[in-house]
Amino acid sequence: MSEYQYYEFLAVDRPLDARQQAEVRALSTRARITSTSFTNEYHWGDFRGDPNRMMERYYDAHLYLANWGTHRVMLRLPRTLLDLDIAERYRVGDQVTAWTSGEHLILDLTSEDEEGEWVEDAEDALSAVVGVRAELAAGDLRPLYLAWLSAYRVWERDEDAFDDEEEDTLEPAVPPGLGTLSAPQRALADFLRLDPDLLAVAAEGSPLQAIVRDDARELAVWLTKLSQDEKDESLMRVVVKDQAAQVRMELMRRFRSEPKVDGGEVFRRTVAELLDAAAERRQERERRSAAERAQEEANRERERALPREKRLDALTGDEDAAWSRVGAMIANKRPGEYDAAVELLTDLRAVAQRADRLDGFARRFAALRQEHLRKPSLIDRFNRAGLDAPSTG
Repeated sequence: MSEYQYYEFLAVDRPLDARQQAEVRALSTRARITSTSFTNEYHWGDFRGDPNRMMERYYDAHLYLANWGTHRVMLRLPRTLLDLDIAERYRVGDQVTAWTSGEHLILDLTSEDEEGEWVEDAEDALSAVVGVRAELAAGDLRPLYLAWLSAYRVWERDEDAFDDEEEDTLEPAVPPGLGTLSAPQRALADFLRLDPDLLAVAAEGSPLQAIVRDDARELAVWLTKLSQDEKDESLMRVVVKDQAAQVRMELMRRFRSEPKVDGGEVFRRTVAELLDAAAERRQERERRSAAERAQEEANRERERALPREKRLDALTGDEDAAWSRVGAMIANKRPGEYDAAVELLTDLRAVAQRADRLDGFARRFAALRQEHLRKPSLIDRFNRAGLDAPSTG
């Protein structure tokens, strides 16, 4: 397989100005660049830029994939909306990392699977995944937990992926609503190749998510209670610093109040417990699926058998007439008639077996075969149908 790499960056909160676009243009002459996006793919060679630095300086979201199994998504948020200490609770080696740069926090979420199949249309995933950025900004930590969970999924494919002592690592706080993911969260789980059985097991320890409905009138009243200094600072950031999106997210976060991230008294499971439970769930699901397939095949076999049983019932007591039809078919000396004669003989043998009269069938068939020995095409059909062999029913 030839080499393939895909890079995509998005500016969400603020578009790049002309100077910034020129700076990223210097990194690639072939990239498709707009004020809000940077896209390029490579079939040989490598990108000259540093995705980490590009996220720190220019962009809010990044997607990378390579045909040797790497899936990577990066997200940049204002530090005021996601604390590094909280993000670090979901860190897993090099698969889930976070760091701060200036006023921002950058998340780096990676999935590696060298033996996995190529995911069709994965290049289109960023537009679906980027919505988790706003969810994280609003205090929804499900995307972080999904990334943490997907990182440990590789352990089932590679026993050397982690040290044995990590089996006893406790899961971080389980956010509510894992059983009802949003569309962006589902896209993230798919892109990071999160195992559905592992997700289902994890969701068993996740409480239901409270439905948040913002009341415009309550929000208006709440805004009037902000101090004049807070209002001036917010207005200055919107007009002078072009931070309208960040200011809005911060204000909405304060209005809704800070979410709880400590997990309360909820029981926390170890990595080994989660993986073992997922394996048991997968085995049980596969067992049920195999039983359902076997039942479906048995039903199809019965359905296929019904028409023949009806034919055999119709033949019972009318064998002499059927033998006469066999003779008439053979006398036509046409391939199609030979085939029909062999099919009718097969049914006659089955009728004889049901009535425990196979000896009678064998004698009549032997005489028929002897009569037509000089018809090699017909004899060949007799042999392939196994009409001389003992019947298996």
